[in-house]
Amino acid sequence: MTVVDAEARFHVLAVDDSVIDRKLIEMLLRTSSYQVTMVDSGSKALEVLGLREEGDDDSSSPSSSAPDHHQEVGVNLIITDYCMPGMTGYDLLRRVKGSSSLKDIPVVIMSSENVPARISRYHVTLSYQHYYK
Repeated sequence: MTVVDAEARFHVLAVDDSVIDRKLIEMLLRTSSYQVTMVDSGSKALEVLGLREEGDDDSSSPSSSAPDHHQEVGVNLIITDYCMPGMTGYDLLRRVKGSSSLKDIPVVIMSSENVPARISRYHVTLSYQHYYK
């Protein structure tokens, strides 16, 4: 693969606290020749995206420290689990959509839970599609 091919590959950031789910997602995406970055928490995803500064413990507001960082990492899609310790997939979605430089990156939230009231609330507030694992 040439350098141009590597740069042109679709880059997926996958976020899941489950090792098994991360491995499954990685295997499926790499089989399709996607570039995949795997992390086990929402806070690590924010670091990859440049939304988290050193010592930033406030997960409710986006950082403005790296407005064009997503173009450096070239993330084209974020796939995240909903239920993770520390920061839920919904919290991650809010941070991404609250960033002027990242808001156009599509986010897919997966969940093994079926809680219709929660899902409806998120559809209304952030206009996203929800998939079950």
